Parts: sequence; structure tokens; C-alpha cells
Amino acid sequence: MRHFPIFLDLSGRDVLVLGSGEVAERKAAPLVRAGARVRHAPRFDPKDLHGCALAVGGGADEDDLQALSAAARAAGIPVNIVDRPELCSFISPAIVERDPITIAISSAGTAPVLARLLRARIEAAVPPAFGRLAFIADSFKTAFRARFPDLAQRRRVLEHLLAGRAADLVFAGREDEAQAAFAAALEGEIAAAGVVYLAGSGPGEADLVTLRTQRLLGEADMIAYTDPVCAAAADLGRRDASRMTPAHLPDVLAQAAAGAKIVWLLPGDGRGEAAALSAALAAAQVLHEAVPGVA
Repeated sequence: MRHFPIFLDLSGRDVLVLGSGEVAERKAAPLVRAGARVRHAPRFDPKDLHGCALAVGGGADEDDLQALSAAARAAGIPVNIVDRPELCSFISPAIVERDPITIAISSAGTAPVLARLLRARIEAAVPPAFGRLAFIADSFKTAFRARFPDLAQRRRVLEHLLAGRAADLVFAGREDEAQAAFAAALEGEIAAAGVVYLAGSGPGEADLVTLRTQRLLGEADMIAYTDPVCAAAADLGRRDASRMTPAHLPDVLAQAAAGAKIVWLLPGDGRGEAAALSAALAAAQVLHEAVPGVA
């Protein structure tokens, strides 16, 4: 590991951005979002570094960039010069923002384009709902520490919630019920009920499955389908996930009641079949969500 990853609290702190134009503006924007007080300077003056927690240079003359790097290093101030790793004491990563979750990817300055490509893949795999789930978990943090003082026990309960029904409720847009699931866990009540995703598998080719369905297949305990056109999509699921083919509603309901996370694959976009199945699942009070596919 060439660079040690660390997240700085810049709220209310001064940061110098040296340079002008698009590069300087692009570097200043995330600093402002992090709460920093950004000082803009087109040319370097050592006095501009006074009181700064961080310095960034881009879109400035070479002499100014060299001077900023040397002065910041001498003062012990972290400095980044855009696309000049030899002048940097820290690397600016590619960032995926799912407030309050932040994911940073760095190639140690060797291949920034590759880092951006990896960011695109992670953005597709981590939906914004993860941020909302994190906020809910944070709102219960103090209560969970008091209720479960043993760290191992508290971790087990939280893992059950964050990877189970509470997460499924947030992803389904039912955040009030997710908060209720956290509250029930404080009383020692962990809901065993599972969830059923009615997912369109597309026209029969694995690379035409939506990113969301692909993620759900990787998380599913059971993959159910009837139409052979869904087989290619089913192959994207976990190898240890059980398969139900042909799928039968009573068996799916039984597995959901036992706490399983089920992806029920439907041919094409799945909208027609999903409407009828949704009614049956709702009547049985089973948490479910329709995930349309490619027609």
C-alpha cells in the first residue's frame, strides 16, 4: 500500500486552491461540499498558506505549483498538485458519494482513468438508498450501544438489520417501516420474514440484465423462475443460492416466511406477470418489490 487512506474533517477549516479555470473549480467543488472554507489564489503567495489545513494546486504556472508544493511540505500541510504525483504529499481519489457514505478509489497516481472506471462500476453497484440506510442506523446508534453493550452481540444484530429486512425496506422506499424494524430489534424482536423481488430477466441474454437485478441476484438466498428464457440471468446469482424451477407461489411464500431473500425472475420486462404476483404477495403480507427489466 503506497498511500495510507484517510478521511479529513475539513468543516470550517481553510483550504488553499491555487490556480484558475476549470481544473481549479473542479477541485474546489468537493472541498466546499465537505464544509471547507476555500481560499482561491491565481498566483502563489506564501502568506496564503497561513492557517490552512490543506492545499491544492491546478491550472497555475509551473513555478507557482513548484513553490506551493515545497512550502506546504515544509510547513507540514498536505498538498496535492493535479496530475503531478511527484509534487504531492497526498493523492486525490475518485469519489463515490452516498452521503453520509463516501467511497474513495485511488491508483496511487499511476492510472487515474482506471480509478474513474472503477468508480463508475461502484456507483452502479451501490444505490443511493445505502446513504439513507446509514442515516437510519446512525439515529439508533446510541440506543443500540446502551441496549447491547457487548460489541460482538451488537455487531450481529446490526449485521442482521443492515443486510436483511431493514435494508430491504429502505430499498423499497419504506423507510418508516425500516425504522420500526430497528426499534423492534432494540426489544429483542428480529423479524424473520423475507422479501421477494419480482425481477425482469430481459430477453434471455445475461448481459442485458439490469444492474439492479444483477446486484439482487448476488444477494439472493433463492432464485425462482419458470420460463427457460430466465436461465441465463439465473446463472448470475450466487452459486450457493438455491434454485426453484418451476417457481410455485405457495413454495415462494413459505420460503419468504422463513426469512429468505428471493429473486423471482420473469421473462422480458416482467411487468405483466409482476402485477398479478404483487397482488398475491400483498394479500399474503409478504414484502416485495417489482424490478422491471429490458422488454
